[in-house]
Amino acid sequence: MEKPPLSSGIDLRPMGVGDPVKFYLLKSSAPMGLESLFSLENRVAVVVGGTGALGGAMANALASAGASVAVLGRNVERGMERAEDIRREGGEAIFVSADAMDRDSLTKARDHIEKSMGSVDILVNAAGGNQAAATLQPGDDFCELSLKAWKDVFDLNLIGGTILPSQVFGESMLLRNSGSIINIASMSGIIPLSRVVAYSAAKAAVINFTQFLAREWAQRGVRVNCISPGFFPADQNKNLLYNADGSLAPRGQQIISHTPIARFGYAHELAGPVVFLASSTASSFVTGHNLVVDGGFSSTTI
Repeated sequence: MEKPPLSSGIDLRPMGVGDPVKFYLLKSSAPMGLESLFSLENRVAVVVGGTGALGGAMANALASAGASVAVLGRNVERGMERAEDIRREGGEAIFVSADAMDRDSLTKARDHIEKSMGSVDILVNAAGGNQAAATLQPGDDFCELSLKAWKDVFDLNLIGGTILPSQVFGESMLLRNSGSIINIASMSGIIPLSRVVAYSAAKAAVINFTQFLAREWAQRGVRVNCISPGFFPADQNKNLLYNADGSLAPRGQQIISHTPIARFGYAHELAGPVVFLASSTASSFVTGHNLVVDGGFSSTTI
């Protein structure tokens, strides 16, 4: 089915730019209601890393806003469960097995999605993670940190987490002069947290890369933004945040004490931010932005 245009288009000549650039403006004949402003009807969204807790919650949110969602990841069982969960709620979703670190795997996934669902309008890069070997435990010497572990974490979060999927899916977006790419960074990319040195550096690079690509593709119709979640309990960090009996670990208590809202985030609290950045009407003038969702953690000093 052919996708409807965003709205009527006119040519504007921005100051200092030689060629006219096509912009799509909201029709002024009637006010834009909130439902229409955030609607993703007739849009196709890909969530790389949608098999994880946060990526999966964002996949659900995009589907609830009307998008057809392709959940990408390596864990077939969790991916199938996520797609089925979306369909149970009345949405449209498929799971496509893909490795974010493998260009050929991503290309095959893109081609399959385009044949079965249509051209991709929204890309959420939610793949990433950390590993113990790249984390400094109390008393560890940074000079002895494994460079292989550092490289593995850096490559997973930057190359697989943003660069390769943006190249593969962005290529198709550029052909249509339309698209929204949303990278998932981290609070640790803004504030270099203790211990998770490789992960923090990688997420800082994600924010920097987001700004770079936003500038490069701004006049080609593709917006690029990122979300920096604060502390959201998930499989990869729950042992750092909680003791075995469910009480807060010292690390978890430190975080709560530093967070004005005085709790961790819930996965569903990323729904609004991701739908906002995905919508070509609600965030049409937003690119190169890092949207922080942290309960106030980054605003607290002493």
